[in-house]
Parts: sequence; structure tokens; C-alpha cells
Amino acid sequence: MAHRVVLIPGDGTGPELTEATRRVLEATGVEFDWDVREAGADVMDRHGGNPLPPEVLDAIRDAGVALKGPITTPIGGGFRSVNVALRKELDMYAQVRPCKSYRGVRSRFDDVDLVIVRENTEDLYAGIEYEEGTEDAEELIRWIESKGGTLRHPDAGISIKPISVTGTRRIFEFAFDYARKNGRRKLTAVHKANIMKFTDGLWLRVAREVAEENPDIAFDDRIVDNMCMQLVQRPEEYDMLVLPNLYGDVLSDLCAGMIGGLGVAPGGNFGENAAVFEPTHGSAPKYAGQNKVNPIAELLSGMLMLRHLDERDAADRLERAIADVVAEGKSVTYDMKPSRDDPTAVGTSEVADAIIAKLETGVAA
Repeated sequence: MAHRVVLIPGDGTGPELTEATRRVLEATGVEFDWDVREAGADVMDRHGGNPLPPEVLDAIRDAGVALKGPITTPIGGGFRSVNVALRKELDMYAQVRPCKSYRGVRSRFDDVDLVIVRENTEDLYAGIEYEEGTEDAEELIRWIESKGGTLRHPDAGISIKPISVTGTRRIFEFAFDYARKNGRRKLTAVHKANIMKFTDGLWLRVAREVAEENPDIAFDDRIVDNMCMQLVQRPEEYDMLVLPNLYGDVLSDLCAGMIGGLGVAPGGNFGENAAVFEPTHGSAPKYAGQNKVNPIAELLSGMLMLRHLDERDAADRLERAIADVVAEGKSVTYDMKPSRDDPTAVGTSEVADAIIAKLETGVAA
């Protein structure tokens, strides 16, 4: 039976990336029933200024799984992030970011194999903010002072950092289950509980409680700043990192840098009833329509989707085919060549062609 999957091409270079990925996924032999839906800056004028039309959310709820291209988020103005809105509307509370070294990708590290699990709905990313100088901000400052707190500079914007027992427990239960299903050996909770005792302190306390319920997976914890230092000194000591929303955002990019950048960094967002897979990089609108950008992160996101759909043999064959093409270094985009002006660089669709050839000849089987 074909898997019904919502396909969101996105904007900028997104349509090129998702088309390449669609062709590669079909070449694995897995059958798909694609439900193509529009979202993003390029289509919002057709939807009353809404970059995330309600029918897109309804389609994902119905299918339960989606593959998405990158979508532009304006800096400093315009609409809020479509990615953040998707996570909130579909309660996709867990983001998974594998960071794995592939031979042929230039990096300072050779053998990184980490999985970042980021809580997706709480922490400072909840967006509970009060603008400096507004009545709400001033009222909150007065309340803080009434409780004995003081602000050295009261002309402040304020953000609230909610971390709940419920949200923390479910992300750690998800992480331990993910570890068990995917053969991971150890889970590390990352926090700043030494300073933020009632938020990160709660995070660490609940993490330890869940760890006691899952004794088959090793567990430890690290303070976030120390974690950053240890990652660049000895990443081989770590397997899975579980982080609150903001730290997870920062460290997942740090780990992507350790394997060669966002161009090879896939991602998946998971909830109880929906999962959306997407690359972790931006939409690069200046390259739109040029058949130029690197599709590897989108392709690896498709590989994660295959595993989620329990098509593990196809996922393994696809990962080997991608790894073979990258290691050979012939059919790769300009950013993966030794020199970015290398005339032998190929385009987005040609990378997909090379991976399809590996799959069809069985070289990667």
C-alpha cells in the first residue's frame, strides 16, 4: 500500500529540493501517494496573506506525515516563522537532528555520530514576550518588584521561560524510546540548572526520573556551556543530547558545523499524531530556479521519513547511496567541491540522478 505523504515544496529553492527528493524516494521502490500543498512567502498572496493556510494543517493531520522544503522567514519583521507555527499547531513537541559525518564532506571532525533531540514547544521559544515601555511590561516589572525582585535597568523587554513537568517528561520519554528503536547507547540531558533552578532545575529533575524508568539506556547530564566545550574537544563521548528549545536550537547548529554545515543536516519534527521532515537550512531565495543548491539535507530528511514509515531497508539503501555519491565527490554541488568555483560541480537534479543510479544498479544495496 502506498504511503500517503503531504509534500510542501516551500519557497525559494524549496521546490527544486523537494522535487529531487521526491524522485529519489520513489527510486527506492517505496510507493507514495503525494498530497502537494502550498505554504510560504511565495504563495501567501494567494491565501489572504497567510503563509500557512489552514488546509495545509488539515492535510498533515489527516495523513500524519509530511515532507517539507525550506520556507523563508523574514528577519525583523513580517510573519512569524512557518516552522514554529507548524510545530505549535500540530503539537510536534520533539525535533530530531542527526549530525553524522560522511566521508567526502569537508570538516574538522571525521567521525561524529550524534543525535540532537530538542524540545519544540516550551522555553523562551514559547514567544511570551513583553515589549519595553509598554503597559504590560511595566506592570510585570511592578509585580516582580512586589515579590522582592529588582531589575537594575527597568527599561527592559521581558521574555518568559516556561518549562513544565508534562512537557519535559514527554520529551524524555520520546528520547528514550527513540534511542531504543534506533540502537543508540547513551542519552545526555543538557541544562543550566546551576543558575535557573526552577526551570532548568525542573528539566533536570524530571530527566533523572525518566532515566530511572529506562535503565537499559545509559544516562548523564551536562551544563550547556560545558557541553559546548566538550563537543568540540571529544564528540565521540556523546551519543544523544536532549535539550530545551533554545539550547537545542543553538547546539544543533553547532553540531551541524562539526559535520560540514547545514547542507548535510536533516531534521524531523514529531508529535503524537503528526511528523514533518525537513532540512535545517534556509530557502536561499537568491538561488531559486538555478538548479544549483545542495539537496543532501533534504534527501537525508527523506531518509528519516522512510525510517519513520518503517521502511528501514529502503532508508538504509538510500543512506548508503547518498554516502557513496558524496564520498566519490563527482556528482556533488559546488559547495561540496574542494573549490567553490570548481567547473565539475553539478546541479541539484544531477545529484538526485547520481543517487538514483546507485539505487537502480544496486551498488548501494
